[in-house]
Formats: sequence, structure tokens, C-alpha cells
Amino acid sequence: MDRNPGLLDRLENEGIDATLAWLAQAYGDAGVAETLRRRKNALALVLAVADLAGALSVDQVTRHLSDFADQALDASLADVFARRTPDAPVQGFAVIALGKHGGQELNYSSDIDPIFIYDPDTLPCRAREEPADAAQRIARQLIDMMSQRDGHGYVFRMDLRLRPAAEVTPLAIPVDAALSHYESQALTWEQAAFIRSRAAAGDRGLGQYFMDALRPFIWRRSLDFGTIDEIASLTRQIRDHYNKGQKLGPGFDLKRGRGGIREVEFFTQAHQLIHGGRDPALRVRPTLEALPALAAQGIVPAEEADLLAQHYRTLRTFEHRLQMVDDQQTHSLPIDRDAMDNVARLHGLADGAAMVEELRTATGDVATIYDGLIASQKASEDDAAITLSSDPELLAEALAGAGLAEPEALAVRVQAWRGGAVRALRSAAGRKAFEEVLPALLAAFADAPDQSAALNRFDDVLRQLPSTVNVFRLLQARPALMQTLVDVLSHAPTLAESLARRGDLLDGLIDASAFDLVGGVDAIVQRLSREEPGDDYQQRLDAVRVRVGEMRFALGVQLIEGRHDPVDIAGGYARVAEAAIVRLANCAISEFTAVHGQMPESEPVILALGRLGGGALTHASDLDLIFLFSGEIGGESDGRRPLGSTQYYNRLAQRVIAALTVPTAAGALYEVDTRLRPNGAQGLLAVSFASFDAYQRSQAWTWEHMALCRARVVYGSQSSRDRLETIIGEVLHAPRDVAQTVADVLKMRTDMAAHKKPLGPLDVKLLPGGLVDIEFIVHALQLTHRTAFHPDLRTAIAGLVDAGLAEPALSEAHDLMARLLITLRLVAPDCAVPPPASQALIARACGHADWAGLVQAVEAARASVQTAWENLFGTLTSAR
Repeated sequence: MDRNPGLLDRLENEGIDATLAWLAQAYGDAGVAETLRRRKNALALVLAVADLAGALSVDQVTRHLSDFADQALDASLADVFARRTPDAPVQGFAVIALGKHGGQELNYSSDIDPIFIYDPDTLPCRAREEPADAAQRIARQLIDMMSQRDGHGYVFRMDLRLRPAAEVTPLAIPVDAALSHYESQALTWEQAAFIRSRAAAGDRGLGQYFMDALRPFIWRRSLDFGTIDEIASLTRQIRDHYNKGQKLGPGFDLKRGRGGIREVEFFTQAHQLIHGGRDPALRVRPTLEALPALAAQGIVPAEEADLLAQHYRTLRTFEHRLQMVDDQQTHSLPIDRDAMDNVARLHGLADGAAMVEELRTATGDVATIYDGLIASQKASEDDAAITLSSDPELLAEALAGAGLAEPEALAVRVQAWRGGAVRALRSAAGRKAFEEVLPALLAAFADAPDQSAALNRFDDVLRQLPSTVNVFRLLQARPALMQTLVDVLSHAPTLAESLARRGDLLDGLIDASAFDLVGGVDAIVQRLSREEPGDDYQQRLDAVRVRVGEMRFALGVQLIEGRHDPVDIAGGYARVAEAAIVRLANCAISEFTAVHGQMPESEPVILALGRLGGGALTHASDLDLIFLFSGEIGGESDGRRPLGSTQYYNRLAQRVIAALTVPTAAGALYEVDTRLRPNGAQGLLAVSFASFDAYQRSQAWTWEHMALCRARVVYGSQSSRDRLETIIGEVLHAPRDVAQTVADVLKMRTDMAAHKKPLGPLDVKLLPGGLVDIEFIVHALQLTHRTAFHPDLRTAIAGLVDAGLAEPALSEAHDLMARLLITLRLVAPDCAVPPPASQALIARACGHADWAGLVQAVEAARASVQTAWENLFGTLTSAR
């Protein structure tokens, strides 16, 4: 206040914002070094007064300080360049901010932790000066400008120890050498440090190039729970160093002590490191933004995130109070009682004892939450139920004692896994992760409903996975997932095969939302549309395949675990497929129009039929699609390689189909069936609305109109959707010959029965009285009575029941057999009678207490459908 006369009057009269705006231009008549020091001193005073008055939050204070640090670095660099190379711009030299500066969370007395990088090809140099020498001189002058004390103080202390191999490297590092270090030699703490990194000053283009190139190093796609191990180890070292004999009270370190600031930051960064590679929403720098992001994604419970944020603000606020006293770079409560009382009264408290009590809740809650994170690894080891010897006989005894069947044979298998029979277990890291999780995993297999099936499929998964380290670390960090894994291996061969191809599918099950049904189509499209800067078309296709695979796997696990009604899961499968169509159609169209341009006054439209049209897919369903386009035939596209409308949309349809079907490095996606288009396999792949309308009105067969009963537009503008739905509605409501319709329906069902036999004794789709018969009954009634049209078969049946055209038993039969079919596609895809262990799961999914009750109910449902078939077609025949 003494050094800044009049500043408080300005603050009182003009307010905070106006005073801060004035400060940004103040003292400009002095040299750059003096100007920055005077501004920093005045800024600290304005912020401190506003902070103590409660007019600015701790978040706002730290942001203002961080913004000033950026401005000071830019001004200092500009001065250094102007004095060295007067006519050259500030280029080829960038400042990367890390730590609290990178996260825009600077304290009153924070150091800044920069990394200086330079580009030898663009850095301005003096005559006969090498770029490396020029970079070091610029770095030293910049440090002096910012850190050297004079009569006006200093700007910011600078700590360059976070640069690569700081003990041997120069102050400024060539950008390519820095990238090489991080890509090949960096440690976990360096990866964590870069969570809060950004290009803060200097050549922003160079800085952003460095940050973009570094993104795969910071945000790794595969979850690595080994990160928690390393952070836990680092935490124990810090606690040992700063916490010996220390309890909350005088001398306590608010930053490094148990339950302190650093533990909130480590907790946050550990979860960001683990999940941020897969979820860009978590790639935020400030701790107080990262915590709610983690909660929003279901990774951290919302109440924990809120509590940590609240306490983080408290701890940072008291840290500021400590640093307001004499501008000390300290994080520790004073030892002296009078000094403790002084800090407490600065905060408005009675004395130091009141301050300690206020901190007690904060540090206690933080320590408890953080201990839960770092204790997960040890807990899973302590909970292991089997001690595994390397001696085969002792191993077999241990396995037998744990309740595992055929222990001698299993002991031989375990030894084979250990002995290198599995490629993924030949590395030291793979074997270590395997041994750490194996006791608990075998204990889980001992409780498996079908030990033999589970172990056989586990063996298959092991032998096919290219790497198992992250899978086993994940199981160790999330022991509850072991039971889920055992359930999948016991009951769901389809999911086990998927897991063998992609072990990272388990990653998607760790969030709190993993067992929630997928959201609406728009939300899924948004999720599928996340992409990294610079992603090309192939990378976008891969990303969709990865995310769709994760969602379909999670839906399958939800069914196996009995979390949701199979009918609701079928709806989830359909929404995922529809979202994939939207995203991939957008990608294909973007690529296509870049070459061929747009088709004026026209657009592509995709019509779904069958199970997708009805909004209820199984895990194994393909996609029945018809490709259409609005507008007139005969136009030409406006691109550099123009095409006529018919050729344009047929080529575009091929592109979309390829995007949906072609296997990429990330695997396959869907099979697409376009045989329901006008003229079937002999017709054009894409037709105009007018051609589709004319065909349906004058040439289509009855079975094509039956298929149209479940048609639903899944891609196109609202105006095109409305127009196409009008065409379909007019076709379906048109008068028709009842006798001919009945004859056509009967003939089609007879032909289908002759050429498409049931897969097995449980094929409730094709067996007499099954789901196909229900569909034929429904469509015959819809077409002959011109009512109850709806793509969703359940809604259509309800409409027919309300109209008095069908019995409620038809609805009950449909729902029971639909649930059974959806479940069987995962548990018994061959529709054979499953093993006893899986029968209970299927019965539960279908709403029955046991297998015998389910079988009896299915037989009764089929009988009721057969009766409805006979009654319906008999009634229609007599009405002729």
C-alpha cells in the first residue's frame, strides 16, 4: 500500500474490473522490466484486497495471476528479441507452461514451471550465431527479466527443473529433441505434469505444434491402471518425507501433507490419466474444472467431486493467507504461535487454533478419499483367496481347496500359462500383472456357475489377446469386474469372442454409468463424433467401430448381469446402430462432396426396415436399409468432378455401406442388407422419392408392403422425413384386395418355412407359432384393415388389440419370445438348449423363476399364436 499510493482509492471508487483494466496499461513510461515488476506488485495488492473482502473467489484470483504471467512472459520475450534482433518477429521460441501456471491456478507467491523449446530453422539469430547458442541466450535473458530482484521486486520466480533430463540438458531444447524424449523415455510423473500444460507465450504456432504432437503421449487410448501404482508410490514417498511426526497444527504442510492440496491434484490427475485418452471431455487443465468433468462422466461420485472441490478451495485459500504475509513462498503453517494467530486473523478467525479446526475437516476428508484411491491395489491383493505355489502338486491342492473342479488338470493349465504358452504372458510386465491378479481371479472362477466353460473361454481369450497387461491391471484395480468377467465367460460365448479380440472392452465397464442403458440417438451421435484434431476419414471410421463395439459389449453385459429388461436392451442396440448410421453417413458424405460437390435441391435419405425399423435389434442383427434421395432426377452435382443425380446417389450409397461394413484395423461393425429396395438385388442401390413412390403404388409385391409396415427414416432432414413418411402412409392405407393379400401372406410364409429352417429347438423366431408368425399375423391385419401402422411391433400389436382385431395373448406371446430371442443371441446363438448354469439366467431374463417354467410358458405362447393364426386366416377366408 505504501508503494502504490492512490491504488486503493481507485479500487474503491472505480471497482475491481476497472482497476484491473487500468493496471494492464499502467507504468508504461518505464522500461519493460520495471513496468512488469510494478504491475505485479500492484496486481497482488488489488487481488489480495478483493480476496480478503470476499469479492473475488480463489479461482478468480489464481486465473488473474496466471493471465498476468502469460502477459509478462510475452512482454519480456518481445523485449529480449527487440534488443537481440531488432527487425525479427518473436518466432522459433515458445514457452510451455506446466504445473499451476499451465492449469491457470497460480498462487500469490508461486514459481512458474516452464519448458523452453525452440525451432532451429525459424529462430532469429545474430550474425555467426548458432541457433542452439541463440536459444540459450534468449532463455537466460528471459529468466533474468522475470526473476531477478531489484528495487521494484521481481515478476515471477522461474523453475526449469521440469524440462526433459533437467540435470544434463540446456535451458532451451530443440522441439524435435523434446518430442523424442517424451515419446520414448518419459516417466509417469512427466505424463501427469503435462495434463496441465499449454503453450503460454512466445511463438504460439510452435507451441501448439509441440502440444499437438505430444497429445498421444499425454492422453493414451488404453486405460493404464498401473498409473495408480506409480502415483501411490510417489504419494507414500511424499508423505514419508513431509509427514514424519507431523500432525495437523503448527508446521503442517498444506501442499504436501496428508490430505493436502497435492493429494486433491493427484487424485484428479490419476483419473484424468486413466480415462482422458478415451474421453476428451476430461482433458481440462484446472483442477476445479476437472473434478466436475470426472463426476459428469460417472468416473468419480458427484458427492466426492463436490467435497474435494470445496476442500481444495479451502486449502488454496489458506495457502494464500500464508503467502500474503511477507510474500513468502511457503505452504506450511507457522511454528510460532503469534504467527499462527496472525495468519488466522488475516482470514477473519479468532486465532490459530480456530484455523486448525477449520482445516481439520478439509484434510480429513481429502485424506480419506485419496486413501481409497491408492489402497485399491493393496486391497485386491489382500482379498486373494488362493495362495499359488509354483510346485504343481501344491498348486493342485490349493486349487482343490478353493473349490475348483479337476484341480490337477487346471494346475497343468496354470503352469502352461506361466511357462510362456501364451504369447501375451511372455513379457516380464505381462507375467507380473498376471501373477498379481491370478489368485483373486481363480477364486472368482471357483464360484462360477459353469467353471469349465468359463476357464475354457478364459484360455481362448488369453491366447488371442495381443497384450494382457492392462486387462490384468484393470481387474486388480476394479476387483468387482472379476465377477462380471466370470459371468461373461460362463454364459456368453459371443461376448467372450469379442473380448478375445479386444481386451479393452472391459475398460468401458469401470464407470458408474457402465450399466445404464445408452441414451438417445442424438447423445450417442455426439459421443461417436468425438475426434482428435487432425483425424482423417479412416481414423473416424476406426473411432466409430471402437465406440460402437464398447457400447454393444456393455449392453450385452447388462443383459447377462440382469440389469435391464432384454426388450429395453434391444432398443439400446437399435439406437446405437442408428447413431452409427448417422455419424458414418455424415463422414462418408463429407468425403464424397469434397470431390463431387453437392446435388442442388436434393439430399440423401436412409430408410430402415425390419428389426432396425422397429427399433429393437439383437446383438447379432444386421441392418435392413433402403437408400433414397429427394429432388428430381437429371440434375448434376456442383463439385470438381460432377455426377448425374442417379450415379451420384448410387455411388454415395456404396460409400455409406462401405463405411458401415468394411472391417478396418479396429474391426468390423455391421452387415447391411439392401435387398428390400425396389426391384430387390436387380434394382438400383439408391432411387428417388418419385421412383420409390411409383414402384410401391404399382409394382411392389405384398411382402414388400409387409416390410414397409416397419419402415422408419433414420437419416435425412425433417422435411424429407415428413415427405417420405407421407408416401409410405398413403401406400399402406391404400385399398387392397383382401383375398389376394391373404393368399400372398400365406404363400410367403409357406415359402419361408420351406427354405429357412429353425436353427435349433429354441429358435422362437422361425418355429411354428414363433415371432415370424406373429409378424405375419400383424402385417396381414394391418394391411387388410388399414390400421394400427407403427414400426414398433409392440405398439402395432397394442393398436390391433385396442381395435378389437387381436387378443391380448398375442402381445404377451410376442414379449416373452422377443425376450427369449434377444437373450439367446448372446447365450445360445445356435438356439440349442443351453447348459444348466445358463438356463437360470435365461429364465430370469424372461421373467420366470426357473427353466421348466420358461419352457412351459414358451410352449403355451406358441400354441396361442398358432391358434391366432388359424382363427385369423380362417376368419379372413370366410369373409371372402
